[in-house]
Amino acid sequence: MKKIKTAIVGATGFTGSELARILINHPVFEPAFITSESHSGKKFSDVHPQFFGLLDLHLVEAAELKNSGAELLFLALPHGISMDYVKSLSNTSAKIVDLSGDYRLSSPEVYNHWYTRKHIHPEGFKEAAYGLPELFSEQIKESKLVANPGCYPTSAILGLYPLVREGLVDLSNIIVDAKSGTTGAGVKSNPGTHYCQVNENFNAYGIAGHRHTIEIEEKLSMYAGQTIKLQFTPHLLPVDRGILSTIYAPIKDGVQSTARQVKEVFRAHYKSCPFIRMRETAPGIKEVRGTNFCDIFPTYDPRTGNFIVISAIDNLMKGAAGQAVHNANLMYGLKETTGLINVALKP
Repeated sequence: MKKIKTAIVGATGFTGSELARILINHPVFEPAFITSESHSGKKFSDVHPQFFGLLDLHLVEAAELKNSGAELLFLALPHGISMDYVKSLSNTSAKIVDLSGDYRLSSPEVYNHWYTRKHIHPEGFKEAAYGLPELFSEQIKESKLVANPGCYPTSAILGLYPLVREGLVDLSNIIVDAKSGTTGAGVKSNPGTHYCQVNENFNAYGIAGHRHTIEIEEKLSMYAGQTIKLQFTPHLLPVDRGILSTIYAPIKDGVQSTARQVKEVFRAHYKSCPFIRMRETAPGIKEVRGTNFCDIFPTYDPRTGNFIVISAIDNLMKGAAGQAVHNANLMYGLKETTGLINVALKP
């Protein structure tokens, strides 16, 4: 297959550099155009020295996008910025994977409320497919615009979907207790992610209102037959990367289950999903570090009547860049795993 000319827009953040790390070894998607407003004119490898001799393209301003000839664009831009580029490129033939939150939700009204800004491209919500391949692969294959899911929603939705789809849980009392490495906060300086604040520390944030809450609720509600409201609390771990979600979901009245049965439910739903690994023991974040895998361990506690699901991903891979490339593979009819199979970096 011929090479597909690919652009990474916003390439000097953590997610952008992770996209570059994947694409330099991808057999089809060729990184040919890399943008940065703050480092325009420099070599990509000057900003990210780990790419020295591997990807030495000069960074350009995103204004040059229209003349780049790029067939595939990954937008690794902040929320509220991506929509400008999607709107300006909507009449071109380019395929776009947007890694911001600008098109993840169900409507511009919901977006305006949770992201506290007005969306300038409301028609994009009808065009965008939600880029969680395990649930929406057919829509992704047919779309020119894919909204890459958030990192926490990826971990939470995959951990809950089989239980919700099978009608096994009491939907009114679901709890998602999630922990993330500091790269989830982005590359810009933030007092909350300074070394002296994060080191030997562990804290919750975004309590009772994190914007990923509605993303999780909306997507699971599609399979529940009713609106779900759940309790989601994120925490910041003193590590570079990774998300571990511990999910508690009470069993629905009248439903009988065992730990073995719930594992069988998950295996049945994910048997054809190459990046879901059903674990026999609870996973840790080092076991998925640098990979596109989501490792899941579901069980049932008969004493409390709760399903407990442990879900582990790398926030920069399955939670961002890896999933974006998975989506692009589907958009171009490639094998899902193209350029994405590797072993976790452990230790």
